[in-house]
Amino acid sequence: MKVLITGVTGFAGSHLAELCIARGDVELFGTARWRSRMDNIEHILDEIELYDCDLKDAVAVRHCLAEVRPDYIFHLAAQSFVPTSWKAPVETMTTNVVGEINLFEGMRELKLFDTRIQLAGSSEEYGMVYEDEIPIKETNPLRPLSPYGVSKVAQDLLGYQYHQSYGLHIVRTRGFNHTGPRRGDVFVSSNFSRQIATIEAGKKEPVIEVGNLDARRDFTDVRDMVKGYWLSLEKGVPGEVYNLGSGEEVSIRHMLDILLSMSDADIEVRQDPSRMRPSDVEILLADNTRFTTLTGWAAEIPFEKTLKDLLDYWRERV
Repeated sequence: MKVLITGVTGFAGSHLAELCIARGDVELFGTARWRSRMDNIEHILDEIELYDCDLKDAVAVRHCLAEVRPDYIFHLAAQSFVPTSWKAPVETMTTNVVGEINLFEGMRELKLFDTRIQLAGSSEEYGMVYEDEIPIKETNPLRPLSPYGVSKVAQDLLGYQYHQSYGLHIVRTRGFNHTGPRRGDVFVSSNFSRQIATIEAGKKEPVIEVGNLDARRDFTDVRDMVKGYWLSLEKGVPGEVYNLGSGEEVSIRHMLDILLSMSDADIEVRQDPSRMRPSDVEILLADNTRFTTLTGWAAEIPFEKTLKDLLDYWRERV
C-alpha cells in the first residue's frame, strides 16, 4: 500500500510515519519543504521517500501525486500554531487553504478518485462553545475564534465540497488537543515541560511563565491520535466528519500541576501577559461517540504517562 503523509516531518506526521512503518505493509512517502527540520524523522529517514514539495506550489504538488499515485493520503501539513495565526493571518490562510486546494485539484486532474484522503481538522473549528453544548458533537455550530480556526473551517468545508462535487474519497477528522514526545515547544504542554527541564538543568531561574491556566482541553496522546487517523481511512465514510478526542477534560492549571509534581525543583509560577491571546476558547471537550462506535478506537495511553514521556523528552535535550 502506498501512503503519502503531507507534513511528515511534523509532530503528528512523524508519529504517523512510525505507525505506518510498524505495520510492515506500507510503502511510505512524505512531503517536506527545503526549510523543514528533520529532527523528528532522523531515525526513520531511510524508510521514507521524501518529496521536496511546498503545497502552495501547485506544480510541485501535481508532480508528487503523479509519481506516487498513493492509495492513502494523510493531509497533516499546515500552519498549526494558534498564536502565530494572529501574527501572520495571511500566511496561515494561504498555507492551509491554498495548499489544500492544490492537493485536491491535483488529485482531480490525475483522476485519483480511488485514493482515500484523511483531512486533519481541528477542535479549534468549534471555537466559541457554550456550556450546554458540552461535550461537543460534530453537529455543533462552528464559531472559530482565531485565524487558525477559520483556516481549518475552510479546509474542512472544502473537503466536504470536493467530495460532494467531484467524488473524492475524503474523510474529515476534527482532532482535539494531542501531545507527547516531539511536540513543538510553542505548544503549552511542551512549553511547560521544556521550562521545567531547563530549570532542573540549572539553565533557567526557577520560574515557569504561563498564560491562561483556566482554559479546559481534551488531551489525547499523539500515539493514540495517529491510530485514529489510520482508522478514519480504513473504516470512515467518505464525506463524513469525526471528532477524535479522549472525551475527558483537563484544565491547563491541572496539567501544569501534574508536570510540577514530577519535578523535585522548587518552581514559582508566574503569569506572562504576552502569552495571553486576544480571544481564547475556554473549553473544548469531544463527544467521540460517532467515531468510537464506527471504529472501536479509544484513547488508551494515560495522560500522566503522556506528560511523563514529554517531560523526559525535554530532559534528554536540555
